[in-house]
Amino acid sequence: MSRSPALLSTLLAALLAGCAAPPSRPPPLRMQAPLAGVPADRAAAWPATDWWTRYRDPQLDRLVSQALANSPSLAAAAARVRGAEALAGAQAALGGARLDANAQVARQRLSENGLIPPRFLGFTWYTQSDLGVQFRYDFDFWGKRRAETESALDQARAALAERHAAALVLSSAVTAAYFGWQADHALLAEARRLQAIAVDQQRIADARVAQGTVPADSADQAAAQTAATRQRVSEFEGALAQDRAGLAALLGIAPADLPALQPRALPQPIAGLPADAGLDLIARRPDIAASRWRVEAAGAQVKAARADFYPDISLGALAGLSSIRTAQLLKSGSRVFDVAPAVHLPIFDGGLLKARYGYSQAQLDAAIEAYNQSVIDAAHEVARSAIDVQRLAAERREQAAQLAAIEHLYANARARARRGLTDAGPELAIATQLAAQRSSALALQAQALAADIALTKALGGGYRTDAPPPPGPATAASVSTPGKDPTP
Repeated sequence: MSRSPALLSTLLAALLAGCAAPPSRPPPLRMQAPLAGVPADRAAAWPATDWWTRYRDPQLDRLVSQALANSPSLAAAAARVRGAEALAGAQAALGGARLDANAQVARQRLSENGLIPPRFLGFTWYTQSDLGVQFRYDFDFWGKRRAETESALDQARAALAERHAAALVLSSAVTAAYFGWQADHALLAEARRLQAIAVDQQRIADARVAQGTVPADSADQAAAQTAATRQRVSEFEGALAQDRAGLAALLGIAPADLPALQPRALPQPIAGLPADAGLDLIARRPDIAASRWRVEAAGAQVKAARADFYPDISLGALAGLSSIRTAQLLKSGSRVFDVAPAVHLPIFDGGLLKARYGYSQAQLDAAIEAYNQSVIDAAHEVARSAIDVQRLAAERREQAAQLAAIEHLYANARARARRGLTDAGPELAIATQLAAQRSSALALQAQALAADIALTKALGGGYRTDAPPPPGPATAASVSTPGKDPTP
């Protein structure tokens, strides 16, 4: 019999060793974005949180603010943040002490054919009255509750980062749509200028045909050119209507409710690829931050699943009053007390705990690979946008040289016409080329602005892991835990 305590200790140690979860090694996390070889601009700065204000356009500022304030998608994202925060609060509450009060009065009739017949007790009916408090506390020796709370908090942080991502998508779409409208308005003006030139050319061709100095085909060609310019004008007028409809949809209003927009000159592109983009991009993309928080949440779930292999220790206590005579309930003789420490040790569960642990580990591996893929996708988006910015800048330089040369030709042709050396024909012909070149310059500038916005969005639009919630409807409080940062 003296060997019993030692034997029991040995058996308990063996059971604990058998229940212990096997160690695992998750896939490695990417520490930086693969952007080596993509040309960077040492003078380029990271976007600010309100990056659209750099274009210094009050109309655009109002449109973006209105879109962020009225967006159903942002409102839904904010609701998801609040829901995740509430779940985190509920999970945190499960890990603390619990105190419940209980009061009960029950009227009951005893069976005359029961274990204790009423004739021996002296009564058939009785009233059971109970009044007391119950205390319970689970000792989190293995960190299970703590890990589950951290997982819930990390999910809330991921939801908040996703809300930043939704705000960035919306602000980028509004900015692109607005400058698309401005570009189409400027291109419409050039199309109308081409139409006016074509009308003048047709009038000259008709006059020459009437005089017999040119064949009738010249008038037909001029008429066809005039019709083509009218078609071009109609295309841009339709594009402007579509631009307004798209912009109104982003703001969540009808096209008729869209505020009046005044044409403005297109701004020059500003964005460039910062030299430290490969290292800092991970901290400046809200979608990457959200994916990183999901890795943290999955890692915490692995810790919680591992803790399931070890004993749960809890303490319960009860203090109260109980009596079958209501009048005697508050007497000292009705006192009841109960203290119940408990230990729960998993021994044989058919592999349930190992299956749960394996599932949590697989979820962690999947979250890590999803994070790594998000870094790769982000780098690809940045590289493509940065290359587009540089390509369009080079094309605009060459196009500007062409435009300058044609402007010089037009000035010479106009001077000769003013001196009477030629008629208006050569001047109008070069004016047509000049208007076409100006249209090309506007189209290239619009493409450069679109690439500028795309690069800004690819760089995270001013997001930081410690950034406050974006403006919008029902802004949720930022989830914060001091000292914790999702960036590797």
